[in-house]
Amino acid sequence: MKIEPLQPANPAPVAPRLKVVLVEDKPDLRDSWSRLINSFSDFVCVGTCVSGEEALRTIPTLRPDVVLMDIFLPRMSGIECTTRLREVLPKLPIVMLTGVEDNELVFMALQAGADGFLLKHTKPADLHLALLEVRRGGAPMTSEIARRVVESFRRPARPSEPGVHLSVREEEVLILLSKGYSNKEIAEQLSLSVDTVGSHLKHIYEKMHVRSRAEAVARYMAANA
Repeated sequence: MKIEPLQPANPAPVAPRLKVVLVEDKPDLRDSWSRLINSFSDFVCVGTCVSGEEALRTIPTLRPDVVLMDIFLPRMSGIECTTRLREVLPKLPIVMLTGVEDNELVFMALQAGADGFLLKHTKPADLHLALLEVRRGGAPMTSEIARRVVESFRRPARPSEPGVHLSVREEEVLILLSKGYSNKEIAEQLSLSVDTVGSHLKHIYEKMHVRSRAEAVARYMAANA
């Protein structure tokens, strides 16, 4: 009796890894996050960008499945970059990354079209789950940020001050100013020079018709009381 050799079973097709682009200006964080993404079996970091301007040039050509976007970038903020990416790639999932918990910035990012919000100290397992969730159409958020969003919805809506139209970057500067940050601290937080922060403050004062940081903060607090 002739015994036929066993034929190897056809291996199951391996799903391609989902492509991620990371937008982060700090080299150490950029390297560690890209390595972390590449450690996941179902995701691969296909590109990193150090600025919003580079992201706008690079991301449309790479066509990633997910973008992780730092909220504080030099010159063009991550919020503004998200707004502009939405114009060319309206269905691209974008998750914002931040080192600070701030209600105003969360809502600015969500209004710009962000699909999720994670703190930079998010655990690797939680990052992996967030990437999977946003690809399924969800809106992943670090628990601390989700709690703040819920609390904000429980409070009455705060009217914006009429007649004052600040840019995204000016709003970011004003928010930090209202929290007592010095010009130097604002510059460090937003990856800007102190002179650039001073220029933004000048424009804020002109638009709000005030002459000092104290007046600007007072008007901001009154409008958001």
